[in-house]
Parts: sequence; structure tokens; C-alpha cells
Amino acid sequence: MTQSTLSTAPATASAIELEDRWGAHNYHPLPVVLTRGEGVYLWDEQGRRYLDMMSAYSAVSFGHSRPELVEALTQQAQRLAITSRAYHTDRLGPFLEKLCRLTGLARALPMNTGAEAVETAIKAARKWGYRVKGVPQGQAQIIVAAGNFAGRTTTIVGFSSEAQYRDGFGPFAPGFVEVPYGDVAALERAITPHTAAFLVEPIQGEAGIVVPPAGYLRAVRELCTRHRVLLICDEVQTGLGRTGRVLACEHEGVLPDAVTLGKALGGGLLPVSAFVAREDVMSVFGPGDHGSTFGGNPLAAAVGLAALELLEREGLSEQAERQGRYLRERLLALQHPAVREVRGKGLLVGVEIDPRFASARAVCEALMAEGVLSKDTHHTVVRLAPPLVITGAQIDSAVAALGRALRSVEPDSRLAA
Repeated sequence: MTQSTLSTAPATASAIELEDRWGAHNYHPLPVVLTRGEGVYLWDEQGRRYLDMMSAYSAVSFGHSRPELVEALTQQAQRLAITSRAYHTDRLGPFLEKLCRLTGLARALPMNTGAEAVETAIKAARKWGYRVKGVPQGQAQIIVAAGNFAGRTTTIVGFSSEAQYRDGFGPFAPGFVEVPYGDVAALERAITPHTAAFLVEPIQGEAGIVVPPAGYLRAVRELCTRHRVLLICDEVQTGLGRTGRVLACEHEGVLPDAVTLGKALGGGLLPVSAFVAREDVMSVFGPGDHGSTFGGNPLAAAVGLAALELLEREGLSEQAERQGRYLRERLLALQHPAVREVRGKGLLVGVEIDPRFASARAVCEALMAEGVLSKDTHHTVVRLAPPLVITGAQIDSAVAALGRALRSVEPDSRLAA
């Protein structure tokens, strides 16, 4: 059975039509209906297997249906799942302790989604600015980098440099200042006595896997310390082993004042996020200042703790470092004229496609026909971020499929040139 037959099979068409009829059109998925996942693989309705090279934007870093994590989820669900933070539970404390010890920070505040973690960071930074730094009330500023992506709430899209993310959703909250990503001098010029924090991704994911110049984060750390500005690293996508370190900022030996975590923290099973910070930053929160009905629930805490333990026990950060290096080597060995650049760290890799050959979307559609799933970003980048448990043989398979996909989408006239 061919891929075209599969994609138009009645069951698949029905599932896609139902989503299209009853769902908001805020996504443009590839035309495949997935029903099952295990390890680095996914299966569609017709039973065809795909190699998952995106792992739900890093949320499935440990692989689909990882048995230890499913067991932690199942056992806790049968005991106690939700209580709200109106009461203590036996699961939350161990989870928070593990988070703090792993990140080297003092306290953690659990939430659900990455965007909630970032919103928590914004609130903490502003209140720290007023209570600790002495910024005049209502005048705190947070510096952000152009090309950032931190979520979809109205506050967050308000400081995005992507026009589509902002279009039609204003008015936006004031108090944010944008500087070019990777430019230390621009950051220093933007700092004023009213600056409370600099919120930055160690590697920009949604912008196209953009890696800053070497030494950038170290220089930023020194600058923030000198001017008494909080350095908040958004590690929702890059954290927990993805780039070859527990935190991506560790590549430059940087300890931020706070980090946001999410995605992989839920073990690929449910949304779990956290804002983790040093003592004086977290101490600005008192009872009633911030919270979430579901944040820190026993089910999330049990799965999050199991995920962190698995990350350490199996050395998955080191695994991502090794396999990521191999993935980039294999991609460069393609030496295909459509590939402008291969960039990234660990198993967070972007393949920049020359738009004169094809769109990144077309490449991802061709990859799907080859049995590999990924997703484009910014129209020109194919992102490759598989589960951290991927093997060398599976990487070989994915890269070979990309080579075939590139050959299938490029124009014949350009091939001849």
C-alpha cells in the first residue's frame, strides 16, 4: 500500500475531517493520524510505523510510553491524583527537592505548561525588582531577545518579534524591552536602573534552532551580575538533557538566577512545568500571590520525579551529547546543495533548507512519506529533536530518509544546475 493510499484511507480521512470540522484551525498538522507510540516510534491508523524525530517539541524526551514512567503514572493515579495545593501531599516535596538539587537552585514553584512557568518567572522578576532591587513601583522592565518563543499567553506574545503571534491580540502588557539575540553590547545598552531581569533561551528553538555565539551566556551572566539584573534562562525546550547537559546553560558553566522548565518534565505523559530560582527571588511570593489548581498535583509530581530520576540513572544527557554529535556529522555528510546549514547542540538540531530548492514544509511532507516525522519552523528549517534514547542505527535511518526526501522535492532543473 502506497503512502498516498494510506493518507486518503477512509478512517484517516474521517479523523482529519472531524478535527477540521469541530476544531479551531490554529494548527496545520501533517496529514497523518497517529494512534500509538513506543520508544522512538509512532504508528498511524493503518499500522504504518514512523520514526519520531520531533518528540513533541522535546516533551517526549524519554520516548513514548516509557514503562517506568507509565508505571509511576498508573500507581499514583490509583492512589491519589489531584488535591489542589490547599493540602500537603507525600509526592510534592521529593519532586521539588530533586528539581532544586538537579538545577543547583534553592526553591521550585510547580505549574503545568511551559507558558505558565514563564508567566511565573515574569511575576517573580517584577516583584523582585520592586521588593529587593528597589525599582519604583510600576516601572520594572524585563529585557527579552528578538526571535524569542516562550508561549502563547497574551503577555508572552506581546513581547514576541513574530508578527503573526501578535496580530489581533493586543493591547499588550508594557514593561518589555527587546534586544538582538546573541548581542552582549546591545544588552548592556538596554539595561537601566529599572531593569529587573533578562529572559533568554540558551538556544532559540522555535526561531529555528539558533545557537548564540560562543561565550555569549558567560558574558551575559557577568553583565547581569554587575548590574544586579536577574538572569532567567528559559529551558522549557532545551532543559533536561536535550542539548547534552541537564540545562543548556551548563555548556558555558553558567548558573542562572532562575530557570523555567517544562515539556520533558512530564515524561511525555502529562503537562508538568516549574519555575526554579534562588532564595531571594522565590521569597517574594507569599500565600495567595500565585498558584494553580493543578500545579504540583500528586500525579504530576510522581511522574516528574520519576522522569528526573530516569534522566540521571540512564545518563541521558551524556547520551544526547554523543548521539547529537553523530547526528550532525551524518547530516553534514549528506553534502546536499539544498542544505544551507546544520546547527544545534545535543539532540536539538536544525537543518536550514535553501528555499530556492523547497520549503521546509515540503521536506517534512516528503520525510513523512519516507516513514520519518518532523515539523518545520519558520518555513526554512527542519527540526530534528528525537527522543534521547535514539540509537545510532535509527539516526542512520533518519538521515538516509532525509537524503531521499531532499532528492524527491528538489526541481529537476536545479538538480541539473
